[in-house]
Amino acid sequence: MTAALVPVALVVLAVVALVVVKATGGSGGAPAASKLPAGSSAATSAGTSALPAGVLADVTSVSPTTLSAIGEPSATAAPTSTGAKAALTASNGKPEILYIGAEYCPFCAAERWSIVEALSRFGTFSGLSATHSSTTDIYPDTQTFSFYGATYTSTSLDFTSVELETNQASGDSYTTLQTPTSAENALLSKYDKAPYTTQAGSIPFLDIDNKYISVGAGYSPQVLQGLSLQQIAARLNDKNSTVAIAIDGEANRIAAAITAATGVQPDSATATGATATSTTAAGS
Repeated sequence: MTAALVPVALVVLAVVALVVVKATGGSGGAPAASKLPAGSSAATSAGTSALPAGVLADVTSVSPTTLSAIGEPSATAAPTSTGAKAALTASNGKPEILYIGAEYCPFCAAERWSIVEALSRFGTFSGLSATHSSTTDIYPDTQTFSFYGATYTSTSLDFTSVELETNQASGDSYTTLQTPTSAENALLSKYDKAPYTTQAGSIPFLDIDNKYISVGAGYSPQVLQGLSLQQIAARLNDKNSTVAIAIDGEANRIAAAITAATGVQPDSATATGATATSTTAAGS
């Protein structure tokens, strides 16, 4: 990879700078992100727990009326078109959606809500666990899902996730959880930089069939601060809730990019509210 890896102290400084940009001058919902982690020893994810009953059901049952009312608000950031003709195809021949993040990362924590909601319109998750972002990073203890150990089933799409590190501190960083393959590292090197992000080497990273790239969270994790998993999930069907506007709006953008990239239509009637033409061109 071309991106330099940095210790946690610099991660915090970089993230604070990114948040200042988003809060004071970022137009068009420019995403904020954490730097790629340095990592330490490999381990299982000790920072996860069982997902509370009803949470996933709330995320996957937002009404079409709510989704349509929220649409794609300007506060969220659309995935950016790569202009590439070659698709990202999984070994099973399906279009692939690749996510790379880390459990400690608050921006990953925020983005996972929208990814789960969007992808659930095309398939089904099982084995998702509950986790939270680092308790010592910016936006501490942001409640979310972990993709580690989860399975995604779809007749039309493939989803691959890499959770790089846990939320458990290890020296000056966090404990390593998963390692990208050489092919995944190649995609990071190619796309985790301008014009897809102003901060090269950032997470969360989302590659949609090699046609659309999203680096960073599409909305600020601040809207989730102090809320439990159950409280966040329960607000997703309230079109006037700042939580719903952020998560549902970003999910609409991701779902639209999936359809624009692959031609695959959502499986469920609950997946309305976004158009397939609202993504942002990279200009390259």
